[in-house]
Amino acid sequence: MMLMYALEKRGPGFIAAFAVGCLASSAYGFLAGAWPFGVVEAVWAVIALRRFLTTRSAAGR
Repeated sequence: MMLMYALEKRGPGFIAAFAVGCLASSAYGFLAGAWPFGVVEAVWAVIALRRFLTTRSAAGR
């Protein structure tokens, strides 16, 4: 996740990979019983997904 976050400016694919990493961390948090961590990572995944969609649509113009 940290590497994808650092490389976000290189393209929307890195933002999508960051969102996937956040979803995986969120699932792990919920499965491990650390639901606050799972919630925070889920929020980051939604933010990253929105950034991916806006970046992808802006790049397509």
